[in-house]
Amino acid sequence: MSVVNIPRLDLNTYINGTEEQRKAFSNAIGKAFNETGFVTITNHGLSKELIDDLYKQVKALFALPGDVKMKYEIPGLAGQRGYTGKNKETAKGFKIPDLKEFWQIGQTVADDAPEKELYPDNVQVAELPEFNTVTLEVYKKLEGAGIHLLRAIAVYLGLGENYFDDKVHNGNSILRTLHYFPIENPDALPDDAVRAGAHEDINLITLLIGASADGLELLTRDNTWFPVKAHGEDLVVNVGDMLQRLTNNKLKSTTHRVVNPPREEMKNSRFSVPFFLHPKSTMDLASLPSTIDAEHPKLYTDITAGEYLDERLREIGLKK
Repeated sequence: MSVVNIPRLDLNTYINGTEEQRKAFSNAIGKAFNETGFVTITNHGLSKELIDDLYKQVKALFALPGDVKMKYEIPGLAGQRGYTGKNKETAKGFKIPDLKEFWQIGQTVADDAPEKELYPDNVQVAELPEFNTVTLEVYKKLEGAGIHLLRAIAVYLGLGENYFDDKVHNGNSILRTLHYFPIENPDALPDDAVRAGAHEDINLITLLIGASADGLELLTRDNTWFPVKAHGEDLVVNVGDMLQRLTNNKLKSTTHRVVNPPREEMKNSRFSVPFFLHPKSTMDLASLPSTIDAEHPKLYTDITAGEYLDERLREIGLKK
């Protein structure tokens, strides 16, 4: 089996390091994103206490009675805010919905930018006021870490370090709190029912806070599944399809999935919290000229981030 390059990188060495350290970080994340599409990140700005508090609130949210959660499922929002119940999202190419429910928190526009009118308000959980404040804090910290990661990627691509800054300021990013619910009778499941079917993410990059249990796997270049494990409070960061399109496949949006645990553990919940870093809908995803040459012909038609997101939300069943 080929070596799977998922380096553990210290974000502080990019933010506060020497020129040599910053260059080394940029090269390392670029190489990994070119080869496997995944890295793990330490010193990302989220304390253990904040992460513990987040998971405490996430578990409390999904422990609410079903009728309480359902009042927060807002028709017409394609799951982009508030609660999305079981059997609603299906991985592209699959017929059986994923075994999960989730809650999504979006951008809060603090200035008078035009995006303020475009984004729906976040749904507030009346029963858990601390959930609202903790998830907002986590959103902002992950957004900040993501901007630094995109700067390192821009340097690797030979762009100006701040290439992505104005494109992701007030971007359409989403914090998703996920509950892979217990299965009391695994024998009753369809054969291909899984926690999250094999898929690629839609956005630029995804920052995942360590899940409460194993199960995340990526598909390697030799077509085998490889388990992705994070140390403690590290973030798992991967390339999304928007960044792959922009770089004409120079950076890889790697197929990944969340597999079911052993049968005896199916009665246990699994929780995870990914942050999907999106640009503004107006961002042009046309492949960068520097990524196109005789050996690497242009692979994708031109499209904006908003058009691409709309297309993908329809494919996975969240938008009709």
